[in-house]
Amino acid sequence: MRHNKKFNHLSRKKAHREALLKNLTISLIMHKRIFTTLAKAKALRVYAEPLITRCKTDNMANRRLVFSYLQNKEAVKELFGVVAEKVAERPGGYTRILKTVHRLGDNAEMAMIELVDFNELMLAEKAADKKGKTTRRSRKKKTSADAAPKAAAPAEQKAEAPAEPKAEAPAEEKPEETAPEAPAEENKE
Repeated sequence: MRHNKKFNHLSRKKAHREALLKNLTISLIMHKRIFTTLAKAKALRVYAEPLITRCKTDNMANRRLVFSYLQNKEAVKELFGVVAEKVAERPGGYTRILKTVHRLGDNAEMAMIELVDFNELMLAEKAADKKGKTTRRSRKKKTSADAAPKAAAPAEQKAEAPAEPKAEAPAEEKPEETAPEAPAEENKE
């Protein structure tokens, strides 16, 4: 029975699974982006993110602990050097999984897993999108120059009451210009 065994075993024994995850983590740290199956990518995220959290505080204990998992000096140096600088401000979520096309041979679900802070294209797009908060409602911005004429306008309208019908007369001419077109459309029907 497999009670309380919630992680994915990836159809491997313990030693084989740990070796796989160790090698995938080293590749992720060195290359910043790898392509693998979706199940391996999800298992890799659970394995790699605690190690990346350790690299945020650079001391001998954390270096030794990470080295005991990875057994690769270059990967540990890269993790505590380049990667630690980028993830220093991030509270978590260091990796991103993006699904890609299915593999041709066995139709397995493929995915790309990458370190979030190293995707330059998405960082550039995010910086461009941070123009400001948008809303679905339209807002009319009022300035002090717009507010003053509106306050004075009712007093002027009372004084110029006879002048308003003259302004409406040209507006009535416009519908007359379109009136001959309407019977032409009715004739077409």
